[in-house]
Amino acid sequence: MHEKQHEFKSNLEESTGHVGEAVSAINLDRAWSATSESTDHISLTRAEALAATLDDGARPAAGDPLPELWHWTFFWPITATNGLGTDGHPKKGAFLPDLGLPRRMWAGGRLKFHRSLEIGKAASRDSKITKITEKSGRTGRLGFVTVTHRVTDECGVAIEEEQDIVYREAYAPGTPEPSPTAAPSGGAWQREIVPTETMLFRYSALTFNSHRIHYDRDYAIAEEGYPNLVVHGPLVATLLLDLVRRNTPNLAIKSFSFRAVRPTLLGHAFMVCGEPGVDGKSVELWAKDDEGWLTMRAEAEVE
Repeated sequence: MHEKQHEFKSNLEESTGHVGEAVSAINLDRAWSATSESTDHISLTRAEALAATLDDGARPAAGDPLPELWHWTFFWPITATNGLGTDGHPKKGAFLPDLGLPRRMWAGGRLKFHRSLEIGKAASRDSKITKITEKSGRTGRLGFVTVTHRVTDECGVAIEEEQDIVYREAYAPGTPEPSPTAAPSGGAWQREIVPTETMLFRYSALTFNSHRIHYDRDYAIAEEGYPNLVVHGPLVATLLLDLVRRNTPNLAIKSFSFRAVRPTLLGHAFMVCGEPGVDGKSVELWAKDDEGWLTMRAEAEVE
């Protein structure tokens, strides 16, 4: 499993997440020491709302362990409306650096789960920028920012996370699309997801995510070049890990790594798939669109 995780991280650093192309590095040293701290109450109401959004049959209760990745609906970055950019994201230059690249998306990440947060209890998250690189690819300049999070509660560290954000140049009509990658065939575990505007709206609300590509179709098409609204990468990742929970309810999830390969778009069903390893401890995961193209690749470790 450790070798797979190392390979996964190398692949992420040599890709552009949703861009899906190889790039060559530019030597660049940038100093950015921004940090952020937030405390939140792991409320039952918000956990119930996410369960309903995901069509999770089990209704959470106070005192239950919070399912893995559901912490993404907490620790909101509270930004006033006049502090948002034209894309709906908080303006760059406060916590996240401004690299002179207007488009920004979550490309992937790595998480270690030491134990579960408890619904009904308080928790805190410390965040800091740990890596900034700029590269050039076939579609122009690219920026990569790694944010490290540490989530703690009254018992100590619960979650350690590295989040990878990709910055891109403005959309230019006529820019060729990267060649898609065929998803693996089969998969012992499979679930079809039919995304709707309501699902995207609910997830945006639960994560306080105002990025317009998830709810403003005209903006998504004209300004960012997508054919339709984009399903949140973290939502797809959550559905992938939810597939593990549904199929291994008696096992604990210890780690999770994911990388966005291609946008998942509204208008068509997509599949989340999983193949447990022969060692009984690792699970290969992937999402694919209605044409069979790979949209996200992930790995989980269970115990």
